Amino acid sequence: MRIRHLLHLFFLHLLLISSAKAQVTTSPAFPTEDADVTITYDASKGTSGLQGVAKVYMHAGIILSSETGTGWENVKGNWGKDDGIGLMTKDPNNPNVWHITINPRTYFGVPAGQRIYRIGMVFREAGPCGDTGQPGCKEGKSATNGDIFVDLYPPGLQVSFTAPADSLLLAEPNTAISIQATASTTSTITLFNGTTQLTQTTGTQLTYSLNPGASGEGTIKVTATDGTNTSEDSFYYLVKSAPIVQNLPAGIKDGINYTSTTTATLSLFLPFKNNVYLIGDFNNWLPTIAYQMKKTPDGNRYWMELTGLTAGQEYGFQYLVDGIVRVGDPYADKILDENDKFINTSTNVVYPGLKPYPSGKTRGSVTVFQTNQQPYQWQTANFQRPDKENLVIYELLVRDFVGTHNYQTLSDTLTYLKRLGVNAIELMPIMEFSGNESWGYNPIYYFAPDKYYGTKNGLKAFIDKAHQMGMAVILDMVLNQADYEFPYVKAYWDGSKPSANSPYFNQQATHPFNVFFDFNHESAVTQDFVDTVNAYWLREYKFDGFRFDLSKGFTQKNTGSDVAAWSARDDSRIAIWKRIYDKIQTVDNNAYVILEHLGANDEEKILADYGMMLWGNMQPNYKEAALGYNNNKADLNWASYKQRDWNNPHAIAYMESHDEERLMYEQQLYGNTSSTYNTKTFATALDRMKLASAFYFTIPGPKMIWQFGELGYDLSINRCPDGSINNDCRVANKPTRWEYYTDASRSKLYKVYAELIKLKTTQPAFSSTDFTLDGASIVKRLSVNHPSMNVNVIGNFGVDTITVNASFQATGKWYDYFSGDSIAVASTNEAILLQPGEFHIFTSSKLPKSEAGLIPNWKYTLRSSLPTAIVDELLNAQTSIYPNPTAGKILLKVENELISSYEVRISTTLGKTIQTFRMNKFDRLLKQELNLERLPQGIYLLEVVSGNKKAVKKIYKN
Repeated sequence: MRIRHLLHLFFLHLLLISSAKAQVTTSPAFPTEDADVTITYDASKGTSGLQGVAKVYMHAGIILSSETGTGWENVKGNWGKDDGIGLMTKDPNNPNVWHITINPRTYFGVPAGQRIYRIGMVFREAGPCGDTGQPGCKEGKSATNGDIFVDLYPPGLQVSFTAPADSLLLAEPNTAISIQATASTTSTITLFNGTTQLTQTTGTQLTYSLNPGASGEGTIKVTATDGTNTSEDSFYYLVKSAPIVQNLPAGIKDGINYTSTTTATLSLFLPFKNNVYLIGDFNNWLPTIAYQMKKTPDGNRYWMELTGLTAGQEYGFQYLVDGIVRVGDPYADKILDENDKFINTSTNVVYPGLKPYPSGKTRGSVTVFQTNQQPYQWQTANFQRPDKENLVIYELLVRDFVGTHNYQTLSDTLTYLKRLGVNAIELMPIMEFSGNESWGYNPIYYFAPDKYYGTKNGLKAFIDKAHQMGMAVILDMVLNQADYEFPYVKAYWDGSKPSANSPYFNQQATHPFNVFFDFNHESAVTQDFVDTVNAYWLREYKFDGFRFDLSKGFTQKNTGSDVAAWSARDDSRIAIWKRIYDKIQTVDNNAYVILEHLGANDEEKILADYGMMLWGNMQPNYKEAALGYNNNKADLNWASYKQRDWNNPHAIAYMESHDEERLMYEQQLYGNTSSTYNTKTFATALDRMKLASAFYFTIPGPKMIWQFGELGYDLSINRCPDGSINNDCRVANKPTRWEYYTDASRSKLYKVYAELIKLKTTQPAFSSTDFTLDGASIVKRLSVNHPSMNVNVIGNFGVDTITVNASFQATGKWYDYFSGDSIAVASTNEAILLQPGEFHIFTSSKLPKSEAGLIPNWKYTLRSSLPTAIVDELLNAQTSIYPNPTAGKILLKVENELISSYEVRISTTLGKTIQTFRMNKFDRLLKQELNLERLPQGIYLLEVVSGNKKAVKKIYKN
């Protein structure tokens, strides 16, 4: 970033406040786009993350847009791969110095005639690496944890400062500044302070010692001329001075305070720092004496009052901290960054009239203040939220749910969601995150909606319309971690991690699943920040609550890489969450608090009973059940809060979420088959989704759907934009599939979802506390008792026809919901023959009939009882279980050459069936491990049945 040939701007120098000159050097000193250049990297400089590694790679791209651009193109290098592309050579005299020689045009494959302005680069070790908090990840970046840039010069005369190393210098009072400049060829080199000539020499080198005095500021310029051509370079200096110490004005809070239509006061909490300068549109992005911020007597805050502002005008600004780091205001509700150029700013699209990023004048995120903003006019004043236990949440990522990825189009989908019956929408994180296209779990500004999705008022209008249509809106809140660009990470930085004196962040994460940088939730300032963030979104945007990402990470108990220890009950974490919950309730006592905890049940029970709801990942179980495999992984009982021994229905069990593989995708790949039934075929796979949903929505308690699951979305979570499947593409863009809705087969699945949701949200029986779920057997059952009506849900998850006891709660007339048929039940012990995949929802009261043809036309029959099998002494002798007694797991063995298929039943001694499933063997010995860990202590009966023969064993559970 140097000024060259009088046509370049002075502001180019501000982009490298901590220069990479000492960290990366080039030979020749003035590289060009068409000649070989040797790039030398010193791993001991900058973030110094690659000291002592065995191999170093240069991961690089070129900048074709302008001399100030930072967007890489033609990237060379495969992140995390040891494939030789970008491999550097170790210096024989210094193990931390590495070299690579390239021809920029050839190396990056740039056509002749196209200008290459710069090379952007970072360095990495030969292995997995990235900004994701992975253990052992090593990389090398600039001192401010950013990309490193090498300028490419046009042929001809060039001049550049080699000292000072920085383009912006905060000088010590009355202390000489050592100045050195280098020209590419012999020329007349002249040095200026402003317009005053300081010295002149002929040659390729100039040195000078400048005394800046006790105070002041200035621009030092060097010119080189050979009689025909002239080149320039410059740097800016400001003499340091102690800030004025003065109390913060009364009523001023941290962040941006609008005191009138033409005045504002900025307050920045920033202990342990020496000085802060305000830079922005109002002072050409240069630190000056007039914009040095005042310091409070306790040393914790810097503040400044701005006057004479134009009402309604947007001003971009940053804080320059100790002359090194530029940060935005952590409480700003709007930022600008260089990725804004990829946002559609046309009228009526995503963000019309977006203020341009001040390219060439600064770097990093720029925050914005604007006096006299006009408030949004809310149309819904008193929205009545659905009860917690009645929630049906639709989780979505704006980017992948609507093609325009904006709030306006999202608002247009609300009718679709209303027809489906959902009563709450959960938005994946929408506060500003690094880049544009992301899942959003890398937040950098907690009060600013990400502009990639639209304007602040666009978000408010979406929430307003959702409320008008009876749907709550829940925000996915990310307060376990923050990305580097978050001001309180960036301002307290120690090369490659937060500094030891950071008021907000741990230097090392306290738990094994951390990503980015880990908040210290026992710090008082972190707690105040968390409370302010939560209150802001509830009040300013009228969100109805939060789903807190990685809530299990809110702990200072350091468990290292031990996942089991981290997941165990942690009383300090319980206290942290009770504090957060209590604080939220003081702001809005009906706000939802949902935790992605996924921890030990004894801890989750305490939190659930306290009033919080918790995610319950049942995807593996519903997957195995839908696939048609009857094993310990296909047990659905944990979807019930009663099975967890919770007092309240606060378990949000889910079949899919943003984080799990899509059921329909796996169904068509891995589904089970029999000689007459194949769960992998498209039509059958859709029917299996209906079967699974029948045993999901009917279980009392809140529910959650992942976007397009109601249409059988069958593209992998790991799908890449080119259609391939790769784990590295997990968070990559996924195609929207609105055309699925017009597919008749998929539309039936949508309608089945809608019918089941309607049952859940309109029939009081599905909020009953008197229900029994048998989700472990191959034939699964749900019995619900309620004064309004009783419900009996039964379904065959196997791939073979099976006859089971229907277990109606009472005799009399019952009604099959989807067929509308009525049946007369003469005995509660009547048996029912179920085809593979067949399910029924029987109700004791007649309900309005659903649309015909949504599920297969199964012709079930009732029998007076199940066929009776008698104990066969030989089969009994061939059957064994071990160990017995057992603390949880037992191994069942059946050794019989003639029998290939068995039904296995586990029941209490009083005859209550606990689990039934079918087993097939492929040789003379059948072996199956059974997991009984969740069963209470006692004696149970295990039956192995084949036709009219059975073996019976007693299980002693300790």
